[in-house]
Amino acid sequence: MDNDQPVVGLDIGTTKICVIVGRKNEYGKLEVMGMGKAVSDGVIRGIVSNIDKTVQAIQKAVQQAEEQSGVEINVVNVGIAGQHIRSSVHHGSITRNSSEEEITVSDVERLTQDMYRIVTPPGCEIIHVMPQHYIVDYEEGIMDPVGMSGVKLEADFHIITAQTNAINNVNKCVRKAGLEIDNLILEPLASSLAVLSEEEKKAGVCLVDIGGGTTDIAIFHDGIIRHTAVIPFGGNIITSDIKQGCSVLHEQAELLKVKFGRAIAEEANINEIVSIRGLRDRPPREISVKNLAYIIEARVQEIFELVHAEIISSGYEDRLAGGIVITGGGSQLRHIKQLCELMCATDGRIGHPNEYLGKSKPEAIKSPMYATGVGLVLAGFKAIDERNSEYLRRKSGQTNQVVRKERQTGFSFRGILEKTKKILIDDFNEKEY
Repeated sequence: MDNDQPVVGLDIGTTKICVIVGRKNEYGKLEVMGMGKAVSDGVIRGIVSNIDKTVQAIQKAVQQAEEQSGVEINVVNVGIAGQHIRSSVHHGSITRNSSEEEITVSDVERLTQDMYRIVTPPGCEIIHVMPQHYIVDYEEGIMDPVGMSGVKLEADFHIITAQTNAINNVNKCVRKAGLEIDNLILEPLASSLAVLSEEEKKAGVCLVDIGGGTTDIAIFHDGIIRHTAVIPFGGNIITSDIKQGCSVLHEQAELLKVKFGRAIAEEANINEIVSIRGLRDRPPREISVKNLAYIIEARVQEIFELVHAEIISSGYEDRLAGGIVITGGGSQLRHIKQLCELMCATDGRIGHPNEYLGKSKPEAIKSPMYATGVGLVLAGFKAIDERNSEYLRRKSGQTNQVVRKERQTGFSFRGILEKTKKILIDDFNEKEY
């Protein structure tokens, strides 16, 4: 697959299912050709709970994306999230045959593949293995060991696991919708591709993706992911709090949150009142925007308290020069950046998926709520680039190997001629003697 061919991202979220079709332009930027979305009724906190409803929503979103982009969709890059996601750091090592030969890419790949064989908790499987740093003959802090000499190659790996049932349900939904999965990607990793710059990742940054059912966290430092976590609270629980606190319907609570919600109650006007249509034969309800803000602030504070706790437990609290980047649908709440800065005592910004975005048909794609979908498309292109470079590397490696073998063994056409000539001369001399 070439970079000029379209790549499709499928975001199976708690509130919406989104399909994005994109391609790379001549400047290397992502152009979104089409987008489709549908209400997600079969997903709870990032986990598929109803196969049929999820399949119907996927098919609806795919149809919209196909009509808008003019591209037939068969293969997709799918995101996975949920409270079942776990991350841990493991140490691995291999012993090479010789210290004279250089460490090759194959050695690094062998070490990485070995990590997929580690014992995981029952019912879980590994979805990502990401190296942190390498150690060659007890020399630490090596970022790229290829080309070095050494017998023992070691590394620390950030390993992410997911429940096997959750993965199987996602696979089943995609297959029933008539699609094939190219890559299964952790959603905060996909979002990071869309909203974070390389400078931020090197300086140290915490990505907080507030979705409908969960809040996903990914911490980067020195350009490498160091910590991931999932908090089982998102935008839906804020809506649920408003529904109970204001005694309104779920749809009305969502509308109140989006149109009048604020994350800091002090910013709300005490005299501002919202009138909500009452139920049948009942008068309208009047709701204070100030009281609404108090309800929202309490829950958002709890979310950022948990975020701050994850940052502290990661050990990178004092190494986040890039601060916190908030993205996802929940990041559109008014004053949420200011509350984040107050709760976590660091700089913050709202992450829009325009870091690598070029001219696109749907303008709405620049909203933070589509960060994961855009990131899944970018992840697809990244995988294509890696596959292409791997093919070229292997092709080049095979050529070099043939040349090296000829040099070592003398197995070449010219060598055969020289050896044959020498044998004939020796034989002739023996007969004369």
